[in-house]
Amino acid sequence: MDVGLPQMQRRLADYRVSLFREGILDSQYLELQELEDESNPGFVVEVLTLFLTDSEKLLHDLSSDLVQQNVDFKMVDVHVDRLEGGSRSIGLPKLKNTCIAFRNLRSSCQEKNIPGYLRCLEQMRQEFFLVKSKLETLLDLERQIVAAGGKVPKLQSSF
Repeated sequence: MDVGLPQMQRRLADYRVSLFREGILDSQYLELQELEDESNPGFVVEVLTLFLTDSEKLLHDLSSDLVQQNVDFKMVDVHVDRLEGGSRSIGLPKLKNTCIAFRNLRSSCQEKNIPGYLRCLEQMRQEFFLVKSKLETLLDLERQIVAAGGKVPKLQSSF
C-alpha cells in the first residue's frame, strides 16, 4: 500500500465535502454512491463518465437545434429533459436548475424567444463545464487512490 494513500483519501474526502458546500453536489450523489459495492466498485465513476459524455453531446445537439431555420421544439424539449434527468439522478442541483429555467422559459414564451433560449443554453453550457471540471478532478482523485492500491471511501453525510 502506498504511504501517501491516507493523504490521498483525506484529500478526496475534503474535495467531495467542498463540492457539497459549493452546491455542486447534493444528497442524490450519496444515494448514487450507495449503489456501489464490492461487486461493482467502479459504478460511480462509470455513471459520472457516461453522464459527462452524454451531456456534452446533448448540449451540442441543443445548440444545433436552436439555430435551425425551423426549430424542432419537441427535440429541444427531449434534450433538455434528458440533461435535467441526468443532472437530477447524479445530484447536480445547479445544472438541474438551469435546465428547469430553460423549460420555464419555454413554457412562458412558447416558440418566439430564440435569443432567450440561446442565453439560457449558454448558462446551461457554463454550468455544465464547471460541473465537468469539478467531476473530472473528483474522478482523477478516485483513480489515483485505486492506482495506489486503496479503496475510495464513501462520503458520509455528516458535513
